[in-house]
Amino acid sequence: MSVQIFGDQVTEERAENARMSAFVGAIAVGDLVKSTLGPKGMDKLLQSASSDKALVTNDGATILKSIPLDNPAAKVLVNISKVQDDEVGDGTTSVTVLSAELLREAEKLIEQSKIHPQTIIEGFRIASRAALDALEKAAVDNSHDEAKFRNDLIHIAKTTLSSKILSQDKEYFSNLATDAILRLKGSTNLEHIQIIKILGGNLSDSFLDEGFILQKKFGNNQPKRVENAKILIANTTLDTDKVKIFGTKFKVDSTSKLAQLEKAEREKMKSKITKISKFGINTFINRQLIYDYPEQLFTDLNINSIEHADFEGVERLALVTGGEVVSTFDNPEKCKLGECDLIEEIIIGEESFLKFSGCKAGEACTIVLRGATDQVLDEAERSLHDALSVLSQTTKETRTVLGGGCAEMIMSKSVDTEAQNVDGKKALAVEAFARALRQLPTILADNAGFDSSELVSKLRSSIYNGISTSGLDLNNGTIADMRELGIVESFKLKSAVVSSASEAAEVLLRVDNIIRAKPRTANRQHM
Repeated sequence: MSVQIFGDQVTEERAENARMSAFVGAIAVGDLVKSTLGPKGMDKLLQSASSDKALVTNDGATILKSIPLDNPAAKVLVNISKVQDDEVGDGTTSVTVLSAELLREAEKLIEQSKIHPQTIIEGFRIASRAALDALEKAAVDNSHDEAKFRNDLIHIAKTTLSSKILSQDKEYFSNLATDAILRLKGSTNLEHIQIIKILGGNLSDSFLDEGFILQKKFGNNQPKRVENAKILIANTTLDTDKVKIFGTKFKVDSTSKLAQLEKAEREKMKSKITKISKFGINTFINRQLIYDYPEQLFTDLNINSIEHADFEGVERLALVTGGEVVSTFDNPEKCKLGECDLIEEIIIGEESFLKFSGCKAGEACTIVLRGATDQVLDEAERSLHDALSVLSQTTKETRTVLGGGCAEMIMSKSVDTEAQNVDGKKALAVEAFARALRQLPTILADNAGFDSSELVSKLRSSIYNGISTSGLDLNNGTIADMRELGIVESFKLKSAVVSSASEAAEVLLRVDNIIRAKPRTANRQHM
């Protein structure tokens, strides 16, 4: 006898239906992004239905967070790709695809072999541990040798960029990204690296500048160059040459009284500028506007002024020059001024910029990106950010593994070996995990247009026979030595992909009921 316990606007899916709904949603998301995987992956063009904005990208996290999804299981995969992006910066497509492949394998086990989901979860846990152990054994650490470690970083950047829009100039950009990261001296704070996008020119015209560049100019009649700059960074109103209180009315019986009012305002502004001048500075940067009168006062005091530096610019400037953002000027002794050796106006393309050289935070630098269209520049910035994120994490976790499907096949070999030591139906789940891992090199080969069955069989044979540096050379469609080709990836990235994907698959495997309901609303009649 069935009893209805839910309200009118509640629907319920049970057991097999609920599980199938979860599997179908997650597998569909994996299939959506898997064509973007690898150096021969394709891009997606995302267009807004309500505006004419368009986005061209092959970054898994960007694609998934741009698409509104209704399926709750699909949202789990979107979340793990976001976490992967935040934690490591790259591998967002890999983690989504691996999670979807694990669920595809789990679906077969449940449908065909009638294995309980909890048994599959136990098998996946055993397999995940075995895979991560194998990955750890295969990892190499060159951090003790500076030249080798720099080489590793360049190879990691090349591998990351080879699937992005910057792949044509990956040699140039991998060196540029490595130089920028090594300036951070082990820090993972990418705030010190500013990326400026300027339309025009080619991607190869991009460059790294050792300093901080701000898209502003000095005030009128002020020198274009300041040496040994003492900088006060402020967020204050310097536009009060009008009464600012909304709705205020003044009644005056003569123009002389109006002149007195204006004079009082000017005196108030002059006293504020005098207070600022007591800080002993030669450069004043304000987040808000600076009107003509205060700008003239600054010029008379030989202080260069920069107005309307946006909030991010002001925060970053304070960070790299060692100063603080201030709003009041009564206690000069308590304020920390920013310092740099030189501020000068430069021209890039057709625009004027201010370049801060010799900043207190010596790690500060700016990457200037050039490109033909906004879409190219946006995708180039995303690609470069991915490379910078992975490299910054690699300076903390210095171990590296080989790419080109090599690491996945080594893990698959280890998981297959582990399956032989597992009793009962759990062994089938462990073998399924190994098959899911082998799907990643299969997809890489498919996306490159090669015969994936043949290539992956050769790779498997090579790795299982002990040639542990073999991988897919997707330019020639052969099996090659990844160490010689320089196809290197971060250990942290690979381990995060495997652990996140298996956890996400486990979460969805546990589902046996989906209950959909509208949010509860206050019903005061039935309190």
